Amino acid sequence: MATHDPDLRKELDATLQTRKDLGAEYESELVESFLEKLDRTVERRVRRQLAEQQMQVARGARPQPREGGATDFWERFGVAALSLALAIPLSAIAAGNAGLPGLLVCWAGIIGVNAVHSLSLRSLLRTRTERRGEDWE
Repeated sequence: MATHDPDLRKELDATLQTRKDLGAEYESELVESFLEKLDRTVERRVRRQLAEQQMQVARGARPQPREGGATDFWERFGVAALSLALAIPLSAIAAGNAGLPGLLVCWAGIIGVNAVHSLSLRSLLRTRTERRGEDWE
């Protein structure tokens, strides 16, 4: 078991002991009973996590997408595409008004925006992974 739920562990031990005492003819009923208890435990955890997410949304926090999920990809893609789309007119304006120094400042800004976004996304993923690791201890 990945998590250590003492109540669930006690139930498993009791089920195994009961199986030893009663014999193999009651095995399917014992397994079914244990699986029902396991299902209720999982359901309780899922409800708790959903309630926590709803509380975060109610407080104004953004719902957290799954790590490495499609949302992260599209967010990165959107920033990159927008940067490239804006880079063309900004470069033309900067080069036309200030020459090469203006063009360099323009591109430094574009690169800076992408770097800050990348670092903040990486930091967000690291924080989420650390928080998720706490659930398993």
